[in-house]
Amino acid sequence: MRLGITGHRGLPEAVGRSVRAELAEYLGRYDPSQLCAVSCLADGPDTWFADIVLRMGGCVEVVVPAQRYRDGLPEDHHAIYDALLRRAVDVHRTGLRDSSSEAHMAGSEMLVGMADRLLAVWDGKPARGFGGTADVVAYARRVGVPVDVIWPEGAVRG
Repeated sequence: MRLGITGHRGLPEAVGRSVRAELAEYLGRYDPSQLCAVSCLADGPDTWFADIVLRMGGCVEVVVPAQRYRDGLPEDHHAIYDALLRRAVDVHRTGLRDSSSEAHMAGSEMLVGMADRLLAVWDGKPARGFGGTADVVAYARRVGVPVDVIWPEGAVRG
């Protein structure tokens, strides 16, 4: 089973703790030996998801939206990104150079195309910019990939 992930970055710490707990509970439904996470490894839900799957004994495939994608991530996330990227069983690249909203959406579309299901850490609101979580959810639904949403009750984005 290939599970893709999309989700809001920059969540408040308390919301992040709740999301990590809900991700672990959700992933507990799957046989780890049959589980592969598909992630762009952005800071937040993408990384938490990949880390949990690896700790369970599953595998990770990474989608790199652009050659300069890592440069656009927070500097304090680079070591985590690099460590998870090294553990990937496969890395897929869009071929785009600059880390733009268009590249992020292209990466997300690639990710959705590889996934049996998409897990969205999503507050249910419209995207704040092109290629945001809502856009990825809408794309997955349009192409027929089932979407499961996780959002802690009462949680608010930062």
